[in-house]
Amino acid sequence: MVYVTRRETFNAAHRLFNPKFTDEENLKIFGKCSNPNWHGHNYVLEVVVKGEIDKDTGFVIDQKELKRIIKEKVTNKMDHKNLNIETDFMEGVIPTSENIVISIWQQLVNEIKSGSLYSVKLFETENNYFEYRG
Repeated sequence: MVYVTRRETFNAAHRLFNPKFTDEENLKIFGKCSNPNWHGHNYVLEVVVKGEIDKDTGFVIDQKELKRIIKEKVTNKMDHKNLNIETDFMEGVIPTSENIVISIWQQLVNEIKSGSLYSVKLFETENNYFEYRG
């Protein structure tokens, strides 16, 4: 089995906020991440596809195709956006990195036709990353 990784970056703003809670409760739970004026991150996204090498192409997946899928389904919808209000697949979801990485998986899993989606890893900061494997 070969594992192929594509790395992309995007910048996005969000607010961690649950409308069921008061502003005070949100501040207690989410801290400065519940700032009503938003805050942002320079995210690094790693998408890993696993599979057997196609004997005719030598690829598990064509990197150009993987790049196109990620841009179309994820980064074009998230880059320089407010995740709470501008990203369709995040609607109604508290945009924690845990929820973001699962939502990104859901956008990609059925689009990968060569090999299969193995993992999605999202770096929120240089010290914090989140990985989902379905």
